[in-house]
Amino acid sequence: MQKADLKVEREGGIALIQIDRPEVRNALDPDTYRKLGEALTEVGCDRNIRSIIITGAGDKTFASGSDIKMISLRTYLENLDWIGPAIFSQIEMLPKPVIAAINGYALGAGCELALACDLRIASQNAKFGQPEVKIGILPGGGGTQRLPRIVGLGKAKELIFTGEIIDAQEAYRIGLVNKVVESSELIKEAKEMANRIIKNAPLAVRLSKMAMNAAVSTDIHTGMQLEKLAQTILFSTEDRKEGTSSFIEKRSPSFKGR
Repeated sequence: MQKADLKVEREGGIALIQIDRPEVRNALDPDTYRKLGEALTEVGCDRNIRSIIITGAGDKTFASGSDIKMISLRTYLENLDWIGPAIFSQIEMLPKPVIAAINGYALGAGCELALACDLRIASQNAKFGQPEVKIGILPGGGGTQRLPRIVGLGKAKELIFTGEIIDAQEAYRIGLVNKVVESSELIKEAKEMANRIIKNAPLAVRLSKMAMNAAVSTDIHTGMQLEKLAQTILFSTEDRKEGTSSFIEKRSPSFKGR
């Protein structure tokens, strides 16, 4: 699927979604958000797709955030209808793992886009920041909620209060990204990680994501009950039987997602 400003490629169970607006440093405008939401819905419903990678065109910018000129014109009532938070939540709630392959700058809404993904792989030239306080607003696409959950409250407050931009190594040190690689290896590494996920039972991966997402917004006892219910469902699947049988028989499993 090819759309202006957005490219989607499918390859062996992986969907690669690329924000393709290099002339504006892959800035996220309402039309790009809409197209991203449509692409996510499409690949999310495709049973042949087992993992999704989101990246930006070029090697200098993942996504530079929202257009500041548009922000300057947005009214407080229009902000209630800003589509960004809904798209980021859509990524978070997709039943399939989403990997952010972060090439270059991920600032503002671009950083929030990365935060909404399940895993983050950064190129060595990647930069991260939530500089919204510098223009009189706050990170309104989930930055104040997801960043503390990923890096801890104290570090998140430091990054948001100061608006400072950090490099890939610092992002790795604080747990913001899972891995840092050479720019030339970024997509290859993201695909290798996606393929490692794809080898596993898809329903087990899906319910693991659901249980872990719930873990950050509920108490441990409720979370444990949800985990038990998810495990009970998995015990009824063909994939559980195939997984245990293949292990006992010392062969590679053939999972069907049922």
